[in-house]
Order: sequence, then C-alpha cells, then structure tokens
Amino acid sequence: MQRHFDQELAILKEKLLTMASHAEGSVTKAIRALVERDDSLAREVKEHDSILDQFEIEIDEFAISLLALKAPLATDLRLITTAMRISHDLERVGDEATTISRRALELNQEPQLKPYVDIPRMAEMGLSMLHDAIDAFVNKDSAKARAVIPRDKDVDALNKQLHRELVSFVIEDPTTITRALNLMVISKSLERIADHATNVAEEVVYLYEGRDIRHSKAAPAEPSH
Repeated sequence: MQRHFDQELAILKEKLLTMASHAEGSVTKAIRALVERDDSLAREVKEHDSILDQFEIEIDEFAISLLALKAPLATDLRLITTAMRISHDLERVGDEATTISRRALELNQEPQLKPYVDIPRMAEMGLSMLHDAIDAFVNKDSAKARAVIPRDKDVDALNKQLHRELVSFVIEDPTTITRALNLMVISKSLERIADHATNVAEEVVYLYEGRDIRHSKAAPAEPSH
C-alpha cells in the first residue's frame, strides 16, 4: 500500500514539475513578445493561460484523491498540501504572463518608449528564483530554497527604479503616459512573479524543515545540531 502511495506522490511531483515548466515558458514568451514586438506570440500566451488553470484543478483533484486514499503520514500530508499551494502560485505566475502579453499587444501598437533592458533582466531574475525554488522542492534542498528568498529584494529594487524612471518620462512628455503605465504594469507583474517564487521557496522550507517562515522578517539558517 505504501509503495503504491509513494508512486502516486511521485506522479504528483511530476505534474507539478510539468506545470512549473509551462509557467516559466509562458513568462519567457510574454517577455519575448514585448522585446521582439511579436503580437502572435503575445496572443499565444493569452490563449494558453487556460492550460495552467487546468493544471491547478488537476493537481488539486489528484492531491485530494491521495488524501482519501489512506491516512497519510505527517510528512506525506505536508507534501500533498504543499504541492497544492505551489500549484496555486504557479497558476498565478501564468496569470501575470497573460497580463504582460496583453500590455505587450498595446505597447506594440506604438513606438518603443525606451530600450527594454530592465524588464528582461527582472524577468530573468524572477524566473531564475522560480526555477531554483522548484529545483529545491524536487531535490529536497531546503538550503537552496532559503537562498532564493533574499533575492526578492533585488527584483523589488529594480521595479522601484523603473517606476521612478517611467514617472520622469511622463513628467517630461505627458503623451508618453499610456506607454509608461503599460510598462509599469509589466514591471509590477514581474515583481509579483518573484513574490510567487518566494512563496514557493517558503513552502519548500516548510515542507522539509517543518518550519513556517512566511511571516518572519528574514529566513535564518537552520541551527546546527
């Protein structure tokens, strides 16, 4: 019975990995749609948003069926509930990719306001955080998950810096307001993606250390025994 249950848990992890890959791919495509001014790519991201919604529903249903299968051990129970929470964060990452695509479609109709340097950099940082958090989940590596959390500050700082720069554009030339606001929304979406990556990392710490660090100011290293 336990062996069968372990196999089911492995399937749950696999589903989550596939979902994470789709979420990362959606963000990458959305940013490419912006930088390369590719409307068809932006539309593709919007159309594929339902795939991630479906993944979240499937993972939730699968997790609930596992809970009904037997009375799981505390560690298994943590894994199942963590998987459900991670899938929710991944679905939200997909939502942000859709937001970026919508704004890219609008921005592509007008001349480019500024070179896109900070936005691809923010995307790269957020996706790297998400990738490492998922990797930590798969490899049972809570130290790697903890290392993801402080990186969120760098993305926040870039978002604020870009926001200030865009405000100055609008002050100098009010006709830039629509483009500036669209870029602010994209920047905010990327900041939220980094927040979701942080959530995943915190869930991984909870899963493998049994310690909830979500509302602590910092994520101190686990004390040595």
